[in-house]
Amino acid sequence: MNTVPLAPDQKYVSLLWAGPDRAAEVAQLHAQLFDPPWTEESVRNSLDHPASTAFVAFDGRTRLAVGFVIGQLAADEAEILSIGVLPEWQRRGIGRRMIEGLARAIERAEAKRLFLEVAADNDAAMGLYLSLGFAATGLRRGYYARKEGPAIDGLTLALNIGPSAKPTRQ
Repeated sequence: MNTVPLAPDQKYVSLLWAGPDRAAEVAQLHAQLFDPPWTEESVRNSLDHPASTAFVAFDGRTRLAVGFVIGQLAADEAEILSIGVLPEWQRRGIGRRMIEGLARAIERAEAKRLFLEVAADNDAAMGLYLSLGFAATGLRRGYYARKEGPAIDGLTLALNIGPSAKPTRQ
């Protein structure tokens, strides 16, 4: 019996808290998305950190992880350390859901700003971040080394979190 692969459909995706027990899954995803990838041990250390907040996007039909986000809180600020969605699942709202979930979690911890860094040539990610309200706050020249071609600048972005970040209606 031939099985037809299931098409990616975000309505079957749930966000699950990611602790150290999900390090292997996250490391496997990271290896598919980034070069150089984080090791399972480095992912586990990040997920085990007391200030860590992380989620895995999980397809309930296939029981596979299709994305992840790892954030870390420091005082009243937080940073996305890494975020990724498998290519066939990209542009389906999963990255947005993960960032919104992380933003809600850090808001409960009284964070006021969420930071991240992105390669200046990553147009898809930039579009997502800007649509969520992130604004550029800094530039790191030649921050992302590439195997082929010159290094790419890293842009630092920030998002204000909490009631003071929302415009008031008059």
